[in-house]
Amino acid sequence: MTKPELGIIGGGQLARMMQESASALGVRVRLLAEAADVSAAQVVPDHVVGDYTDLDVLRKVVGDAPVITFDHEHVPPTHLRTLADEGVVARPGPDALLYAQDKAAMRSRLAGLGVPGPRHAVVSTRQELDAFAESLGGYPLILKVTRGGYDGKGVWLVRSLAEADAAFEALGSSAAGTQLLAEEHVAFQRELSVLAARRPSGDVVTWPVVESRQEDGVCREVTAPAPDLPQRLADQAREIAERVATELGVTGVLAVEMFQTNDGRLLVNELAMRPHNTGHWSMEGAVTSQFENHVRAVLDLPLGSTRPRAAWTVMVNILGGKVTDLEGQRAVVMAQDPDLKVHLYGKEVRPGRKVGHVTAYGDDLMDVLARARRGGRLLENGAVDE
Repeated sequence: MTKPELGIIGGGQLARMMQESASALGVRVRLLAEAADVSAAQVVPDHVVGDYTDLDVLRKVVGDAPVITFDHEHVPPTHLRTLADEGVVARPGPDALLYAQDKAAMRSRLAGLGVPGPRHAVVSTRQELDAFAESLGGYPLILKVTRGGYDGKGVWLVRSLAEADAAFEALGSSAAGTQLLAEEHVAFQRELSVLAARRPSGDVVTWPVVESRQEDGVCREVTAPAPDLPQRLADQAREIAERVATELGVTGVLAVEMFQTNDGRLLVNELAMRPHNTGHWSMEGAVTSQFENHVRAVLDLPLGSTRPRAAWTVMVNILGGKVTDLEGQRAVVMAQDPDLKVHLYGKEVRPGRKVGHVTAYGDDLMDVLARARRGGRLLENGAVDE
């Protein structure tokens, strides 16, 4: 089989959309998929099915691929260091990826860089948690497992010490090295996100700052650019993303999720070192999408323009609902709004599961929002409540 130019570890929808951009650039991809029918395996012929925690499986996949990158951040860092010793180029590398894998390490490193974030502490006991709460003036607090949490999983809002039991129980069944991170409960106006792409030479580009809306810990919709964001905060957000990408040595796309606080500050909430849900709008809304620039960056190709194509772009996630025949319903949505862009991930529909997204763009924000939301509801439930 033809030698690949890029190996991708993980077979989810992010890898599927990376493949689309790689194909357009003429880049051959090999994939490590969790199962034969996962999202990316459906569109990447050169794939291996196996466990990303198995070093020998990783070796089989990376084999003759000169560069590997990731659909997720969960590959054991010890494996990545072993592969690096064997000459494998991973982008991002294990030194950078640590800060997306371990929230405690991330908080410590960002604090050292002077990047603003919530007040926090690693706690091992209920007594330590109570002492931290007292230092802040009391509850509520946010508790997070430092490793493995995503989409609201592994995160708890704790209003009293008694409400921390579930978090400590989860800690007891977590992987070795996992801790509990306690953070102040931030009073915020909204959640923002900014993406940067960095290539090994050090070139960095950032996309416009976007607003994301969450429901039950899952991203529901993204508006680009963030409406009514003061220019000083937009500039600060993009500067933070560029500084973090540079100081942490990230190669590829970095997503920096932030809170815009009620008193007008920005606080960094989370990092992701891969294409991110809050950047899906860029597939239609920017000159160069996050997926194309990720492929360009990890292969050390010149980065593309991140300039918006329209005044407003809105992305709405499609979550599993009443509609089980997404392919059939897709035609209904496309007929009703020919300008709406529909992306399906080839995933089995389950309640609340991300199975695709829709994107609308234009000059009128209210119209763009309404169209994107309508398309999402039609694909989830087959009808729209007027």
